[in-house]
Amino acid sequence: MTMSKTDIYFYKFLVNNQVFYKSKYTYALVNIKPLVPGHVLVVPYRTEIERFADLTAEESQDYMQTLQLVHKFIIHVYKADSLNIAIQDGPEAGQSIPHLHTHLIPRYALDGFGDGIYEKLEKLDMFDTLTNFFQRREAFKECGKFEKAADEDRKPRSQDEMLAEANWLKSELAKYQQA
Repeated sequence: MTMSKTDIYFYKFLVNNQVFYKSKYTYALVNIKPLVPGHVLVVPYRTEIERFADLTAEESQDYMQTLQLVHKFIIHVYKADSLNIAIQDGPEAGQSIPHLHTHLIPRYALDGFGDGIYEKLEKLDMFDTLTNFFQRREAFKECGKFEKAADEDRKPRSQDEMLAEANWLKSELAKYQQA
């Protein structure tokens, strides 16, 4: 694999096609195995940043501004009632990938998860999922529009599905920022 100056990595995994937002130090990407529609991640570009405390002051400010923008946007585009923001900061906190990332998970008054969303979040095995990155099978029909599935029924999405959702979110974000 040839690395270009524009390649974006989540830990050691190339995620260019999953990215829908870029700032100076941070990007947002669609999730390979979302808990619900609109479950996205915010990540710093520097892959050596494992923990929140590893961000520089300038990176931290950019990271928080990105979180706030993506938070507002995801609530808007997915018509969510609320949103969970979760950082698993270190292995004892459930962090499965040694690269800082924040989960943004849309929530709805009638979604039935309650605090159970945290248990589902801890069950995510992203390292195993990403290790088998190129062996994904298609999991749903249209990007961003799928029913809540039981954990055992949640399948990793294909590159094409994630690219389609990322492109849709880029387009919707451009409209949102112009409004």
